[in-house]
Amino acid sequence: MTFKEQILQGIPTNLPPKRNYPESVNRAPKRKDILTVEEKQLAIKNALRYFPEQWHKALAKEFAEELNAYGRIYMYRFKPDYKIYARPIFAYPSNCSQAAAIMLMIQNNLDPAVAQHPEELITYGGNGAVFQNWAQYLLTMKYLATMTEEQTLHMYSGHPMGLFPSSKNAPRVVVTNGMMIPNYSKPDDWEKFNALGVTQYGQMTAGSFMYIGPQGIVHGTTITVMNAFRKILNKNETPNGKIFLTAGLGGMSGAQPKAGNIAGCITVAAEVNPKAAKKRYEQGWVDVLIESLDDLVTRVKQAQAENEVVSIAFIGNVVNVWERFYEDNIFIHLGSDQTSLHIPYTGGYYPVGVTYKEANQLISEAPEVFKQKVKESLKRHADAINKHTKRGTYFFDYGNAFLLEASRAGAEVMAKNKGNFKYPSYVQDILGPMCFDYGFGPFRWVCTSGKPEDLEKTDAIAAQVLQSIMKDAPEEIKLQMQDNITWIKNAKQNNMVVGSQARILYADAEGRIKIAIAFNNAIKKGEIGPIVLGRDHHDVSGTDSPFRETSNIYDGSKFTADMAIHNVIGDSFRGATWVSIHNGGGVGWGEVINGGFGMLLDGSKEAEEQLKNMLFYDVNNGIARRSWARNNEAMFAIKREMERTPNLKVTLPNLVDETLLENLF
Repeated sequence: MTFKEQILQGIPTNLPPKRNYPESVNRAPKRKDILTVEEKQLAIKNALRYFPEQWHKALAKEFAEELNAYGRIYMYRFKPDYKIYARPIFAYPSNCSQAAAIMLMIQNNLDPAVAQHPEELITYGGNGAVFQNWAQYLLTMKYLATMTEEQTLHMYSGHPMGLFPSSKNAPRVVVTNGMMIPNYSKPDDWEKFNALGVTQYGQMTAGSFMYIGPQGIVHGTTITVMNAFRKILNKNETPNGKIFLTAGLGGMSGAQPKAGNIAGCITVAAEVNPKAAKKRYEQGWVDVLIESLDDLVTRVKQAQAENEVVSIAFIGNVVNVWERFYEDNIFIHLGSDQTSLHIPYTGGYYPVGVTYKEANQLISEAPEVFKQKVKESLKRHADAINKHTKRGTYFFDYGNAFLLEASRAGAEVMAKNKGNFKYPSYVQDILGPMCFDYGFGPFRWVCTSGKPEDLEKTDAIAAQVLQSIMKDAPEEIKLQMQDNITWIKNAKQNNMVVGSQARILYADAEGRIKIAIAFNNAIKKGEIGPIVLGRDHHDVSGTDSPFRETSNIYDGSKFTADMAIHNVIGDSFRGATWVSIHNGGGVGWGEVINGGFGMLLDGSKEAEEQLKNMLFYDVNNGIARRSWARNNEAMFAIKREMERTPNLKVTLPNLVDETLLENLF
């Protein structure tokens, strides 16, 4: 069968032969054995409903084996034989180009060069899934291949519920992931209900089909590291020869070495999984690979002495690095962590003193022992950081729930008498006031032609648009504008493309709209192929996350999720091709609600009208909320937007003299 025929087939007509799991790939850890016998039977029953009754006897035993071996039913037998990657849009069978674009994005998320655990349909973050199993993938691709412009595919946590009649102006796909009744949104609830096959953790851009490989976070990490150094260095001082120490090279964290190189420092990223570290090295995302702590110390001292710009992957535990650098008086200028601490006890964080292999055995065979070792490691980790910060290290939480989980483990990370963490979130200190409050966030696009020359043309278009905007930009946002102009001009030489021909930069509503209009015009003229627009959920408006995206909201509303819900609803009727809303992502299940979108530009007049309408709301919804929280930068940005857009009327806060509040109670 051809590729198109296999897509159109969906679930195979004949039962395919059983497959063996490949040994060479990066496998997801075995999940917790949390189900009762009755619940395991229900999980099998749930899985079998995808298949005809005559297959049930064979599959029941096989799915039980998978559940026992991996803690999940992945239905590996049904993984297709064809290579999974982002093909050009015309390679997909379809009745509408919007559906073909979504198929392209799904396959990019599952491309082994992009995905962290592709066999288990996990894109990044240890558990950020596109689908729960391969049957869902097959059905979804078939639905997309056959849908018309007057149908919408509704997806419940990876499960394609079906095609429903809608309209041409409606989204082609509506995605929800992990949307739980609030009292059932604790970590073990995810373990249980995911094992039952009724929900999944979509992370942020995994379950919304908008992940573009580690490049997606390179830019945000670059902006963060650059501005972190600006906070601690003198005006004329450069980051050359100065150390940024962090951990994680698996999914999103794999961007850190590349970002450090662009920012111009020495990056040391520790990673316990040798396959993950070697993958980033082979992809050219890290310069040096080191397995010995002694060799690491020698190499770092050499880099310091020569004021080098270099990224080093250390295969080992970051706690050992923090402790050894303290003993050897190696000064760390910036410190952070990007391990998957939203799932600390199921493979997101590996404790010091235990090998990677031993840790994976403990996760499945002795989870309580593993949990205790993680807690002990987090306390030891925090103790080492505290010693360095007393010497002057600037440490920030990188939104991975490090401080949250360290505090829960009893580590010394709380500020005295304040009830807050002693170290800031990077959003509190950097991205919130400098970017999000002004409306700047991670705008991204994918060239569906698959042609590198199309990406190069879009880079040039985006740079030209930003340079034009900057001529009249107010002083408050010129630094952000210049950083992004520099970024996009150097994007090609930084070799950041993994998977689809994609790009990302930070832009406000004006920048996003003008860049998108320029793309649409170029498509109309035949200069480039169709473009998919999107963004990270980690943005101005899409995510309510009290320990990350909305950590610089101080009016008490950071624990609410109205903004994210309004974002996905508002985008859906303003022209998005697909929309998504997730529980979890970044900082963990039950800790965040985040939403995203995708939009296909095809050169049409309708696409231009939709992009203007939707992109404007997608950004300004968040600025309005941040302004109401009395954030000065957001108040400036929304007032400026109302002056430019008479149709926009936003409720502004009246500021209060703090002295009036004294002695009231």
